[in-house]
Amino acid sequence: MAVAVNAPMAGKLLAVNVGVGDHVKENDPVAVMEAMKMEIKIFSPASGVVKEILASPGQVVGPETVILTLE
Repeated sequence: MAVAVNAPMAGKLLAVNVGVGDHVKENDPVAVMEAMKMEIKIFSPASGVVKEILASPGQVVGPETVILTLE
């Protein structure tokens, strides 16, 4: 079952720190975004393997935006 990693709030995605096929653990930082002039790390909600990356740096994201999925 795939697990979605979403942005915690609206802002601009600065970096995705993982690639497809990478193994991540719960609470590993997987991306960085900018919101309200602050850099905010986005953490993995679960352990798994990155299945696909759906957002790219520079893209404006919000809580409904799936940045990547884990399997």
